[in-house]
Amino acid sequence: MTSETEKPLSGLRVLDIATFIAAPFCGSTLAEFGAEVIKIEQPGIGDPLRYWGTTTDCGDSLVWLSEARNKKSVTLDLRLQAGKEIFRKLVEKSDVVLENFRPGTLEKWGLGFEDLSKINPRLVMLRVSAYGQTGPYKDKPGYARIAHAFSGLSHLAREPGAKPVMPGSTSLADYFSGLYGAVGVLLALRSLEKSGRGQFIDIGLYESVFRIMDELVPSYGRNKFVRQPMGADTVNIVPHSHYRTADDRWVAIACSSDRMFERLAVTMGRPELAQDVRYKTMGERDKRRDELNKMVGDWAASYAAKDVLDLCEANEMACGLLYDIEDIFNDPQYKARGNIKQMADERVGDFHAPNVVPRLSATPGSLDTLGPALGAHTEEVLSDLLSMTAGDFESLRKAKVI
Repeated sequence: MTSETEKPLSGLRVLDIATFIAAPFCGSTLAEFGAEVIKIEQPGIGDPLRYWGTTTDCGDSLVWLSEARNKKSVTLDLRLQAGKEIFRKLVEKSDVVLENFRPGTLEKWGLGFEDLSKINPRLVMLRVSAYGQTGPYKDKPGYARIAHAFSGLSHLAREPGAKPVMPGSTSLADYFSGLYGAVGVLLALRSLEKSGRGQFIDIGLYESVFRIMDELVPSYGRNKFVRQPMGADTVNIVPHSHYRTADDRWVAIACSSDRMFERLAVTMGRPELAQDVRYKTMGERDKRRDELNKMVGDWAASYAAKDVLDLCEANEMACGLLYDIEDIFNDPQYKARGNIKQMADERVGDFHAPNVVPRLSATPGSLDTLGPALGAHTEEVLSDLLSMTAGDFESLRKAKVI
């Protein structure tokens, strides 16, 4: 295991007052690379993520245990004056604050960026909300599903004429926002080195998805082209889809260039297709999408999945089996890369979690601890940073501040 002193963010202190996934995922990412991330939660309740999904014997959910990795949990009621005062003292001794309250909430509590930067001018604050801190929708509530809808993703995530789906049934907007948030925090810290002044980072959940919609924007801006759902296909690239095999599995085939189509034609035993003027270029193939998809689909359907994969590999054709989680656990590539970390946790026993991404050659991150019990580090953090005593803790608990 990498020691804390070797990690690139060692010495960075982060106060995570956010809930659910987006901003907290930023915190988990920073924590993997050495940042001390202090998760501040509502006393007696905690982050609602603790209760989402599959619950374990310890009372916390699997997703909490995985996504609140490497963090310390401190209970503190930010709505109470005493809680606010303690938080302000923590801000004085910290570098970053992560929050995802509805815009204006922290300002009402006297804990907005302008308030906190007076206490700590070097403070960096990540602010994640449904629609960002400005604009006519800034006060609206929203979650990843709403962000997917608003960004244009959900409209496209379906077969033509079918019901739109939640891509992968996962919160892409939350995770993307967390990643953009981590980039923003690191950029702000880099700027801090030059200017000596902190700043806040403003992210709307929908923006993180909207940013990655390839040519959706320029295509409409230039040609007023409104892309419609294409199911498993990819715009402008053919053949580039999912195909059912004889043994009822699915394979992904990515024919992303004319050269790759030549390889696919050879793989299918029909090399002449690559010289046919109807299929020789991507533009011509795009005009005949349905025809080519049927051609490739009929070929794939005549072989078992393993045979399709073997034939493609023999011709250096990009192809992959559509995996479920059991396939992933059994795959040698995942094992060789250590993508799944198995841990022994005192609260839940044996536990598997996705390992750290990205991997740095000299100063790698690590997954050291699972999401903590509610308030597990309250006394440790407040005594170490603010020199609080047992008497202080007793009084604060009676007042329900911690």
